[in-house]
Amino acid sequence: MPAPMTMTEKILARAAGKDHSAPGENVWVNVDVLMTHDVCGPGTIGVFKQHFGGDAARVWDREKVVIIPDHYIFTKDAMANRNVDVLRAFVKEQDLPHFYDVGTDRYKGVCHIALPEEGHTRPGEVLLGTDSHTCTAGAFGEFATGIGNTDAGFVMGTGKLWLKVPPTMRFVFHGDLPPYLMAKDLILAVIGDIGVDGATYRAMEFDGDGIFALNIEERMTLCNMAIEAGGKNGIIAPDQVTFDYVNQRNSGKKAYQAVYTDPGATFVYEKVYDVTKLEPVVAKPHSPDNKAKVSEVKGTKLDRAYIGSCTGGKLTDFRAAAGLLNGKSVKIDTFVVPATTEVARGLDTELIGGKSLREIFLNAGAKIGEASCAACLGGPSDTFGRLNTPISCISTTNRNFPGRMGHKEAKVFLASPLTVAASALAGTIADCRDLLI
Repeated sequence: MPAPMTMTEKILARAAGKDHSAPGENVWVNVDVLMTHDVCGPGTIGVFKQHFGGDAARVWDREKVVIIPDHYIFTKDAMANRNVDVLRAFVKEQDLPHFYDVGTDRYKGVCHIALPEEGHTRPGEVLLGTDSHTCTAGAFGEFATGIGNTDAGFVMGTGKLWLKVPPTMRFVFHGDLPPYLMAKDLILAVIGDIGVDGATYRAMEFDGDGIFALNIEERMTLCNMAIEAGGKNGIIAPDQVTFDYVNQRNSGKKAYQAVYTDPGATFVYEKVYDVTKLEPVVAKPHSPDNKAKVSEVKGTKLDRAYIGSCTGGKLTDFRAAAGLLNGKSVKIDTFVVPATTEVARGLDTELIGGKSLREIFLNAGAKIGEASCAACLGGPSDTFGRLNTPISCISTTNRNFPGRMGHKEAKVFLASPLTVAASALAGTIADCRDLLI
C-alpha cells in the first residue's frame, strides 16, 4: 500500500503515471489544460515555435489549449493590440477551438473565471496557465498553478512538464460564517499570519465545515490568493457543490475523477480558525500580508473604491456590495468591473428588492466597466479605473504592490466587497458591520 497522500500529491502522482508521489520529488506530469492570454501568449508562442519547428510546429493537443485575451484589451495602445493580433494569427494557424476573442460573441473576460464558466476546470486534473492566479482553479479540486512562458512553450509542444511535488500546508476553518465576513477576509487573515513568503512552493489546502459552507465563487477567492502567500497552488476537496457546478459546465466534454486527501497524510503546517471569532480585514499598502483589522484603520481617508478582478469581480462579490449600496450614494469615485461577460449579464438579471445589481450600482453613483482585468494590473494609461495619480484606493483585487494598479505612489488597500462598498459610502475605510446591524 502506498503511503497516505494529500490531494496535491495524488493528482501529481496520477498525472505522472505513478502510484505515489512525495514532497520534493521531481516528476514528469501530463497536462490536462494549458491556458495563456494576451500578456504572455505571444512570448509562449515564440518559445514554442523556436523549439518545435517554427511555422510548421503544431500544438500537442488542440482541445487542451485555451487562449483568453483579458488583460490589456480595451485600450488604444498599439502594442497591446498587437499582442491580441498575435493570438488571433496563432489560433487560425493551429485551428484552436478554445479561443475567446475580444470583440466577438465568444469573448469572456478574466481567464481565471472564464475557465470554469466554459467547463475547462475539472476535479483531479492538472491545469497550467501563464498567469500566477491560475491557482484559482484549485477551488475545483485540481492542481492548478501559474508557469512562465518558457515552460508554457514546452507544454504547448509536448503536453508535459517537469514539476517538483510541493509539501502541503492545511488551513482549517470551522463555524458558521458571520454575515460581515467573506472569503476575502479569510484569505487575508491567512496571508497576514504566514506572510507573503509563508507558503513558498507549498500547496495550501483549505478544509473544514466553514469552507464547505462557501459557494464555489467564494472558494475560488480563497484559492486565487494562494500565490499572494507564495503558494504553488491552493486546493479544496470537491463536494456536491463542486460537482453540480462542473457537471453543468462540463456537459459532454470530458470525464474526470475526483481525489481526496488520505487519512494520515502528512502536512508541513496546520492552522485552525474559528470563523465566528474573525473580524473584517484589510491589507494595508504595500503588501498583501500587511494585515489590519478594519476596526484598527477605520476612518482612513480614501479617494477611490474598486470592485472587480478575478478575486472580487464575481456575482457573489457584486451581490454583497450591492446589498450595502442599495438606496445609498457613494462619496468617492467607485468603479465596478465584472470579471466576465457572464457576470456582466448577471448584473442585469440578479435583483435586490426588485432592482437589478446594475441599477443599484448606477443609482449609487458607481461607474461600470466592461468585463476584463481592467485596472487590476495597471495597464495602459487609458485602462478603465487605472490609478493615474497618487491617490488612495480600497480594492477587492489581490495585490497592492507599488504601481500594481497604475501610479507608483498610489496607496492600495485590499479588502472584501462588503468592506469596499461600506468604505465607498463613507469616503473612508469603514466597517461593514455598522451597516449590517
